[in-house]
Amino acid sequence: MPTYAYACSSCGHQFDAVQSFSDDALTVCPECGGALRKQYGSIGVTFNGSGFYRTDSRAGTGTSAKASASSKADSPTAAKPAAASTPASN
Repeated sequence: MPTYAYACSSCGHQFDAVQSFSDDALTVCPECGGALRKQYGSIGVTFNGSGFYRTDSRAGTGTSAKASASSKADSPTAAKPAAASTPASN
């Protein structure tokens, strides 16, 4: 069950409450009877593994590598045609 942080808007009392997802949020401060509000903070979740990084889900990573390899083979410096021989004039 998750732990929720609450703070009283009247007296400033802060506390944590373990509640189920289906439970209603607390509305009354146990110290002074004032109105409560939920506190939201950063969570300590780290996503590791494949699929969580921008480079993991890119389509065509293999095709771009193949395309760059084939474009290098097709470049004029990679394969030069043989020079045509001209007949010697007499």
